[in-house]
Amino acid sequence: MISPRPARAPSRRFTGWHMLAIMLAMFGTIIAVNLVMARSAISTFGGTVVDNSYVASQKFNRWLADARAQEALGWKLSIDLDPSRTVRIATDSPMGPLYAATIEAVAIHPLGRAPEQKLRFVNIGGGVFTSDRPLPKGRWLLRMEVREGRNTARFGDEVPA
Repeated sequence: MISPRPARAPSRRFTGWHMLAIMLAMFGTIIAVNLVMARSAISTFGGTVVDNSYVASQKFNRWLADARAQEALGWKLSIDLDPSRTVRIATDSPMGPLYAATIEAVAIHPLGRAPEQKLRFVNIGGGVFTSDRPLPKGRWLLRMEVREGRNTARFGDEVPA
């Protein structure tokens, strides 16, 4: 004798409302992730590298020639940060330290969260220069211009923490 089938619980039907809920959850998740990522990208980008890429491309060969001329000078800079956060730069060249140089710099926060700091440097002797004021706490990039006589060199370096 065959036993009768057990009674099945009534199943719920998959309706359009169920599909709508699934689609809203899926697209809501995608949109939320996109908004978080876009906000993160916008808030951490410090600005443009060049304002006009076409104009920059027209100047590129001149920049290469300037870089070769600067490399031929053989100037080297050694950057230090003392405990009071004053920047110290020691200069060197094939002919010895740059005793008569002038140095100007702009300290830039890498993420653009703090305003730029213009620094002037005072010659303290022996080819060593110190900034006229300390840098605020944080990570900083230095864009420096060193002049001695008719020669000019531009350097970029991170300030050691």
